[in-house]
Amino acid sequence: MSFVTNTLLSLHGVVALVAIFIFPALESSVFLGFVFPGETAVLLGGVLAYEHRIPLAAAMAMAIAGAIIGDTVGYWVGREFGRRILDSRSGRLIKKDHVRTAEDFIARRGGFGVFLGRFAAALRAIVPGLAGMSGMRYRTFLVFNIIGGVTWAVAYSLAGYLAGASFRTISSWSSKAGYLLAALLVAGIVAVVVLKRRRTGTGEPALAMEEPAGTLEANGAEEA
Repeated sequence: MSFVTNTLLSLHGVVALVAIFIFPALESSVFLGFVFPGETAVLLGGVLAYEHRIPLAAAMAMAIAGAIIGDTVGYWVGREFGRRILDSRSGRLIKKDHVRTAEDFIARRGGFGVFLGRFAAALRAIVPGLAGMSGMRYRTFLVFNIIGGVTWAVAYSLAGYLAGASFRTISSWSSKAGYLLAALLVAGIVAVVVLKRRRTGTGEPALAMEEPAGTLEANGAEEA
């Protein structure tokens, strides 16, 4: 994911805007959200706007369009092919717990569940498809899809914009911390292996020295 994040942060202009549209659009239509959450691309769009590489309004517009169009496609895919997809091999990649949670969400909340599902990473990729499978009227879905998509896109774009340069600093430090943690983990494993070998090495001579002592005691008992 860090590779994709760094790639997005290196973009500007039309290419950056297309990326901000594509990731939310593919999130629920092809379940890309399970690999790379669309909110990350929208957040990074706000960062790029802060750096004056794209207009903030354009970043918001592309994020809104991607969210609404992607979920609309997900709705129709779920309505037409949803059950077959879940029963197929690719459907097994989707956690059953997420499916049950999303189904319960829609059953209890109706259209409002579509709105709330937009803000839950675990549900966002599958709520539109399950809404289509459940037989929810498209008008109901569309209203809450638009409200949720606009609110979500604007909120995350502004969050990235307000974070600005600090986003790169936080990302840089978190990356360094990850390398440090990995180095400490490797060092700890090496230390454990070395200590075990030393204990094993010192234990063998002790056993070897105990055997003659036991033999001498046995010989002494026989002489007695």
